[in-house]
Amino acid sequence: TFPKSAYDLEEVLTGLGTGEAVVTVLDERGAPTPVAATRLRAPRSLMGPVDAAVLEAAVSASPLHARYAQAVDRESAYERLTDAQRAAEAEAERAAAGEAAREAAGGGDGRREPAGPRGGRREESLAEQVVGSGVFRSLARSVGTRLGREITRSLFGTARRGR
Repeated sequence: TFPKSAYDLEEVLTGLGTGEAVVTVLDERGAPTPVAATRLRAPRSLMGPVDAAVLEAAVSASPLHARYAQAVDRESAYERLTDAQRAAEAEAERAAAGEAAREAAGGGDGRREPAGPRGGRREESLAEQVVGSGVFRSLARSVGTRLGREITRSLFGTARRGR
């Protein structure tokens, strides 16, 4: 699979010693160049953690040090949304507690739900329960989306072709 070279690859590959390899690189067009037998140098690295002083020197010598040296603790969008949601829930709880306290004190703003047959709160009808359910809202949203998509397709001539 390599281009022709001056080496007899079978002989060279079986005769390689420790630290030796046969390598090829890609040229400007991306084609492999003829192989060459080379000796590899051992890496100059550590097998353990680097000293803190050496690490600090490498970090401060980096061109990115000026931009990233100062730690910035920015709130993520998720954190902002959850904080806003918690604040809204707390406000709703306070409003509900205030409403309950006004009703318990006999006060209120004069608006009350109509009394049911036994003097309690009016029960929702079956139709109101169905329309108010999450499943119905999800179904209505899905049907509305599909209907809008089909109308748009028919108006702009991108209707589906027969299957």
